[in-house]
Amino acid sequence: MRWEDLPQSDNVEDRRGDGGYGGGGMGGGFPMGGGGLGIGTIVVLGLVGWALGIDPRLLIGGAEILTGGNQQYEQTQRPPQSAPVNDETARFVRAVLGSTEVQWKEIFAKDGQTYRAPKLVMFSGGTRSACGAAQSAMGPFYCPRDREVYLDATFFKDIERRFRGCSGEACKFSSAYVIAHEVGHHVQNLLGILPKVQQAQQASGDKVASNRLQVMVELQADCFAGVWAHHAEKRWQLLQPGDIEAALQTATAIGDDMLQKRAQGYVVPDSFTHGSSEQRRRWFTTGFKEGTLKACNTFAAASL
Repeated sequence: MRWEDLPQSDNVEDRRGDGGYGGGGMGGGFPMGGGGLGIGTIVVLGLVGWALGIDPRLLIGGAEILTGGNQQYEQTQRPPQSAPVNDETARFVRAVLGSTEVQWKEIFAKDGQTYRAPKLVMFSGGTRSACGAAQSAMGPFYCPRDREVYLDATFFKDIERRFRGCSGEACKFSSAYVIAHEVGHHVQNLLGILPKVQQAQQASGDKVASNRLQVMVELQADCFAGVWAHHAEKRWQLLQPGDIEAALQTATAIGDDMLQKRAQGYVVPDSFTHGSSEQRRRWFTTGFKEGTLKACNTFAAASL
C-alpha cells in the first residue's frame, strides 16, 4: 500500500502517552491484560456475552457499542498527556483517516450533504470514551455518542501476527481496511442509519432479530470501506499487488463463523453480530467494485 502521499488528518488525538488510563469498567469486571489481547479474546467476550444474555456490543469493538448500553458517561480528568509521537504508526493512521475525509466529503457533497469527519483516538491499554471505558481487548470501535473512533495501535501488530499471508505493505492495507470500516460506522451515524437500527432492535425485543440487524450494520460498514478503497485507488493509486487479497483474508479471518469455529469448534448463526466470512468478503468487494452508497444496501431483503 502506497500511503505516504495520502493527506494527513488533523483529527487524530494521540493518547498513547497518558499511561493507559482505563477510567472505570464496562461492567462485568472482565480481566484485561496490559497489551492487546487479540481477535481471539474479542470473540470469546462476544460468545460469553451472548451466552449470559449480555449485549455483546458492550464487550467487543466495531459498532458493538452502537448504543453504549446503559453505561453512564462521566467526564473524568485524565492524567497529563505526553506530547504525541510522530512515529510511523501515527503518520499511517493520520494518512488513512485523511484519505477517508477527502473521499467522504466528496461523496456527501454530490448528494448535497455536508460530511463532518470523526476524531480518531489512539491509545495504549485503555482510555475513556463517551460509550464507557475503551480497552485493548475490545479492538477498534466507533462510539456514536461522541462520534469518535477508538484504536489501540497494538491491534495492527495483532493483524501482522495472527493473519497468515498478511505481511509488509499488504498488511498496511488490511489495517487501513479496519480503520475505513470504523469510519463507515460514522458515515452510517451521519446518515441516520445507526439510530434507526437501534430503535428497530429495541422494538423487536428479540435477540436473534437484533443480531440480524447488527450483521446488516457491520456488512454495510465493510461495503463502505470498499467504497473508500475504490475512490482512494482512483485518486492516489495506493494499491499494490496483494493488497486487496490481504484485506479479503482479514475479512475472512474475522467472520463470525471463522471466529466461532476457532473459539468453540462449532457455529451458532443466530449469534452472529458481524456476518460470515463470505458475507464480509462479498460486501467489501461490492463496495470496492461499485464505489457508491447505493450499492451498499445490506438491509435489502436479499442481502443476507
